[in-house]
Amino acid sequence: MKYDPGFEKSPLPFAPFKSLTVPRPIGWLSSVSKDGVENIAPYSQWQNLTFDPPMVMFAANQYPDGRRKDTVINAEETGWFVWNMATWDLREAVNISAMALPPGDSEFDRLNVTKKKADLSDTPMVAESPFHFECRYLSTHRIPGNSTVGSIDVVYATVERIHLDENCLTPDGRIDIPKAKPIARMGYYDYTVVTDTFEMKVPSSDADEMAGLAGQPA
Repeated sequence: MKYDPGFEKSPLPFAPFKSLTVPRPIGWLSSVSKDGVENIAPYSQWQNLTFDPPMVMFAANQYPDGRRKDTVINAEETGWFVWNMATWDLREAVNISAMALPPGDSEFDRLNVTKKKADLSDTPMVAESPFHFECRYLSTHRIPGNSTVGSIDVVYATVERIHLDENCLTPDGRIDIPKAKPIARMGYYDYTVVTDTFEMKVPSSDADEMAGLAGQPA
């Protein structure tokens, strides 16, 4: 079975594309408008770009009526947004925050979470989330799709400050992922949670390369 998604309908009753690039990390992004309206929403098209300096990106599809997502507008107008790690314990809040609300309404008003202000801007953060990135907006790249909802804003930012919950660190100074239990997006209405990890070391004799892969500074 095969098909060309740009020209043909899926031969399956449920389109497979978004269910194959999995699991996708969730960009649970909080922001605030220039008028002070707080916003938080999950984005499953989120990723880090590089580490020197740390940079991230997320892609936000437009609404069917052509409106752009509040997170994009807020980042452009204020210069900041915050990534909050979406975890198993916070899964219900993450799901509720995905609701499409009018621009003047705040998702935070519907969530049973504690807000705390970021250090470098007025952006709210989820206190119960174990890890945060304070992200400074760099630029937006708009890509038209075959439909209004298929058009996207790709937002790029630098990570200016990282917040770490020391309760979710291992004794040797690593991120304790099985303890934090981040959730990730699958296809359809499905998610997954990271509770198990395994280690593989790339065969190499280059000590600097091995140290970099392990997350150690050069």
